[in-house]
Amino acid sequence: MTNFSVLSIIASFLLLSLSGCKLEEDLTIDDTTALQATTASATPNILLIIADDMGKDATAGFTEGSLKPNTPHIDNFKNTGLTFNNFWVYPTCSPTRASIITGKYGYRTGVKWANDVLSNTEATLQSYINQNTGNQYATAIVGKWHLSGDALVNPENFGINYYIGLLTGGVLSYNEWTLTEDGQQTEETSYVTEKFTDLAIDWVNQQSKPWFLWLAYTAPHTPFHAPPTEMHSQGNLPAYTRGSDPLPYYMAMIESMDYQIGRLLDSIPPEELANTIIIFIGDNGTPEQVAQAPYTSTTAKKTLYQGGINTPMFIAGPGIARAGQTDSNLITSTDLFATIATLAGVTVSDIHDSKSFTHLFSNVGTHRDFQYSEMNDGTNDLWTISDGSYKLIVSASGEEEFYDLVSDPYESTNLTANNLTFRQRMAKRNLEDALRQIRN
Repeated sequence: MTNFSVLSIIASFLLLSLSGCKLEEDLTIDDTTALQATTASATPNILLIIADDMGKDATAGFTEGSLKPNTPHIDNFKNTGLTFNNFWVYPTCSPTRASIITGKYGYRTGVKWANDVLSNTEATLQSYINQNTGNQYATAIVGKWHLSGDALVNPENFGINYYIGLLTGGVLSYNEWTLTEDGQQTEETSYVTEKFTDLAIDWVNQQSKPWFLWLAYTAPHTPFHAPPTEMHSQGNLPAYTRGSDPLPYYMAMIESMDYQIGRLLDSIPPEELANTIIIFIGDNGTPEQVAQAPYTSTTAKKTLYQGGINTPMFIAGPGIARAGQTDSNLITSTDLFATIATLAGVTVSDIHDSKSFTHLFSNVGTHRDFQYSEMNDGTNDLWTISDGSYKLIVSASGEEEFYDLVSDPYESTNLTANNLTFRQRMAKRNLEDALRQIRN
């Protein structure tokens, strides 16, 4: 049993004791989660964990990929929480982060590819929460920012109470990198995944009111390397060199992140952890060098195919009554804006391009009719839409790809090369109409 489950059970025991109830000795994890759902605080702590470049093929619990890392803490988010199987992000990190922090599609903010710059005139999720709750929450981002290009900025100017971490998209070495705090930079030689965790622990321990922590690891983003041996189970890995098989190193980097997540959870007092909603996501698909079947190097990160934009999302903690279930609703990364705001007590269900899906935490229901993503890498300007059954990809030059995701979930056959059936023509027309509405 993982630390998260143990702490949840302890918290539930305390709650039942105070109400005069008797905790049965054979209380199961599902029972505990149900109890949590009935005792969720109106002001839960919110922990958003972003893994950098971690697709479904590299995540336990999904059928994609045959080799999986050993991730007991992430696995426990799935086992005691709710899995979202149709979660769409962007094919690179900056636009996914921008969509979450603004609740807007990339064409509205101008952030459609890695290293694009988010204007500081945009209202961020953190500032929106505090403006609408009377500054009820302490907010922080620890880790990777990657919303200001290569400029030296202070993300606190975006309405975040506290920021410390890595401004840019990656590091040349996990042991030699630049830390930014209050707009000042220092050179670090500590292992970056561990350092981000230390900083998160320090910040959480200082809080006296409900908190919202955005913890953005740079793992498992390249460069491939062997993490400290105590943090992974991939054996005695030699130093990574060009030509080596990168997959064991990639798996070890994910395992080191999971190890550090465990440290963070262990540092939070049981009663506080029992009142913490945890959201875990991958910001885009797996890098091409380590993509596993059914994905390929041309359908993973940096593409609008499923391997590039359909990533893991697990949500666990108080109020998640559908423990251990999988939800197949169409969710987009923009939806995290309204969802997290709702969790923080803001009475909103729809804002900008964001729709809260908190109703799915306790009930099977519906959410979106369509989901949308896009990219513009300077050469390829593309956007995509799906209704869950069919998917359309359109380029600025008018080229189209059309897929039946039910019979062809990994997009091997472009139907536009064939004579479409009546049903397919109608589905494509509906997607085209919805796309025009989304893009105004």
